[in-house]
Amino acid sequence: MAKTKLVATNPATEEVVYEKPLDSQEDIEAKLELSEKTYYDFWKKTSFEERAGYLRKVAKVMRDNLDDYAMPMVEEMGKPIKEARGEVQKSAWCAEHYADHAEEYLKKEYIESDATKSYVQYLPLGPVLGVLPWNAPFWLAARFYAPALMAGNTCLMKHDSHVPKCAEYITKAFVDAGVPEGVFQNLVITSASIEWVIRHDAVRAVSVTGSDFAGSKIASIAGSEIKPSVMELGGSDPSVVLSDANLEEAADTICLMRLINAGQSCIAAKRIIVEEPVYDKMIDLMKERFEKYKLGDPKDESTDVGPIARKDLRGDLHSQVQASVKEGARLVLGGEIPEGKGFYYPVTMLADVKPEMTASCEETFGPIAAVMKAKDADEALKLANATQYGLAASIWTDASRGAEMASEIESGQVAVNGIVKTDPRLPSGGVKRSGFGRELGPHGIKMFVNTQQVWIGPKKS
Repeated sequence: MAKTKLVATNPATEEVVYEKPLDSQEDIEAKLELSEKTYYDFWKKTSFEERAGYLRKVAKVMRDNLDDYAMPMVEEMGKPIKEARGEVQKSAWCAEHYADHAEEYLKKEYIESDATKSYVQYLPLGPVLGVLPWNAPFWLAARFYAPALMAGNTCLMKHDSHVPKCAEYITKAFVDAGVPEGVFQNLVITSASIEWVIRHDAVRAVSVTGSDFAGSKIASIAGSEIKPSVMELGGSDPSVVLSDANLEEAADTICLMRLINAGQSCIAAKRIIVEEPVYDKMIDLMKERFEKYKLGDPKDESTDVGPIARKDLRGDLHSQVQASVKEGARLVLGGEIPEGKGFYYPVTMLADVKPEMTASCEETFGPIAAVMKAKDADEALKLANATQYGLAASIWTDASRGAEMASEIESGQVAVNGIVKTDPRLPSGGVKRSGFGRELGPHGIKMFVNTQQVWIGPKKS
């Protein structure tokens, strides 16, 4: 039987918290047509200053109603309230960043040629579709719409089916900020409708954040329509800890990276690769820190780690842990499903993980740290690159040595002696099965533009 509505279940209580009727075919058509009409009749004609004014209002609405916008994340996907507030703030920052810098990022570039004058200018394309996941509902939406809108495109958002209230509240911010209706719209559809929407003539480009499986399917559809796409996909991100690292700082940061959003993050540190002389010490330091993180109700201000977003995802996670232990990994911490309601999973640490084990081969989307031993820096680099993914990585060593090693890491982002994070000022994206294209920074805003060359004569003698 076909779905008629989206249903959100609170992963902490297992109760239904929100329902949203699906858009009808007529609704979808109307939204696509409105997006295209708004683009041609209004949005592409606005100045950077006018667009910035609208985005700053969106950011202000979110900041002024912080808990109202944070709570849908807490209820629909179990994000701890203090993290949810931070995500809303970061989303507002992203809107403000592009409001402040888009004009500079997209300024004309004058290039000498045989023309009297020649330059490159960056022009909008039209309606852009964003296909988004549940794990950072506000932030991943912001890094899609902020650059796309400031470039002069209109936006259509297809959010994950499990966070319909989050999608509703993102749209509400635009309504409450007074942004004209067709500039940003929420498509209340399931994955079954994505192909039809991509193939619609109104849609000019596609931005996807999600799994490599979903990304490959959507990229194929977009490619068949000759429509540009950006794919920010999965990761099995390494953190390399060498013997000259500050181990206390490394342990603090790696444990934090692994457990943000209950470990449900594409760029979270998943494989901790430690040089042999400090391997045992690093395991002790990490275990000591992991034990202090509080698992509990995401509405509780003291909670550090909330539930896994869905029961099936928790089951997959537990299967990965069990398979890894069976393959020879050592269970240092956690690894047992708690009793009671809610899709909770404890902070779990696996040591002595080998490259062929499940915890190394597959992306672990939850609070699981897989610790691996490397005899030296060269082997650590080989282990770091021994994955089909290439999204983000960190290196812990002398800063100059780390900077040299960064170019040997096959990933789109490397942090040396610091946390791996996404930042509106810096480009983010992956290589290999982690995707292509970039979001954020000056690079991200140029993904969905017509990079137009202009040659003005007469030809120079």
